Amino acid sequence: MIKGTFFCIDAHTCGNPVRIVTSGHPNLRGHSMSEKRQDFLENHDWIRQGLMFEPRGHDMMSGAFIYPPCSEDADASILFIETSGCLPMCGHGTIGTVTGAIENGLITPKIPGQLTLDVPAGKIQVEYQQQNNKVTAVKLYNVASYLAHQNIVLDIPELGQLVVDVSYGGNYYVIVEPQDNFPGIDQWSAGDILRWSPIVRSVADAVLECIHPQDPTVCGISHVLWTGRPQNLESDAANAVFYGEKAIDRSPCGTGTSARMAQLFAKGLLSKGDTFTHESYIGSQFVGKIEDEVEITTPAGVIKMIKPSIQGWAKVFGKNCITIDDEDPYAFGFTVS
Repeated sequence: MIKGTFFCIDAHTCGNPVRIVTSGHPNLRGHSMSEKRQDFLENHDWIRQGLMFEPRGHDMMSGAFIYPPCSEDADASILFIETSGCLPMCGHGTIGTVTGAIENGLITPKIPGQLTLDVPAGKIQVEYQQQNNKVTAVKLYNVASYLAHQNIVLDIPELGQLVVDVSYGGNYYVIVEPQDNFPGIDQWSAGDILRWSPIVRSVADAVLECIHPQDPTVCGISHVLWTGRPQNLESDAANAVFYGEKAIDRSPCGTGTSARMAQLFAKGLLSKGDTFTHESYIGSQFVGKIEDEVEITTPAGVIKMIKPSIQGWAKVFGKNCITIDDEDPYAFGFTVS
């Protein structure tokens, strides 16, 4: 019996996949996208599993649903899905979704070239450039980002000690810079990154509390950002972002770039107005910028944050119709260890 039929637009943002689901949306309860995300996770996560994991997806698969706006001034809402879960925010997913949505008439902006979008992590602004019917660049103004933990020593079994930071850019990231037990991503293979990342994430998540001060549903460490020397002379830094169970982001990662800029800002290495060209594991680039500084007051004290922007590009390459049949033994996907 067919449990669901989903029409999709497939794209990639600087190399990382984005599957834009254009039909088959579940009716989600809640007033905000944060509330709707919780309802999706509780009652409809089989859709994510079926569309993201093998045999219909793969380890790196990422996607999004476009919903009507939750707030009066927004143009639309986005719910992000990928193999690692239903994310509060996804930068590469936003760039790919905006590109596919504008090129296919799925969102009609109130102001051409600009969008206001409700996402589970809050509200974001987007600017896009267009030539004829093609979107050539998307710049998103991300949620406020901050350094949550600094200079934390983790004992990693069989690897040794790592000194890490944890930073938030829409998701929480363990950031690992080159040191005695990590020579840099330019010295490690993809196999090395995939081997150690889940262990590092697990150890960090067990000893560090990461709860967003304004939304407690945004919690826990989901990503690991390894750094190293870039391939391109015009890049300021390079990264390999690990997510899910076996995925390395092929893009420079939008929320990861935001988290990295927040970390460097907190350490005095970036300032308001600075740009930051961030390179992915395959050499593609996002251009980040610290647009502003903000502070929020919490019971624990004042937290200094940045308002980052990220600019990148995406390409649409296919359209398909996917069915999930609950008589299929692999209806809800699988992974291979």
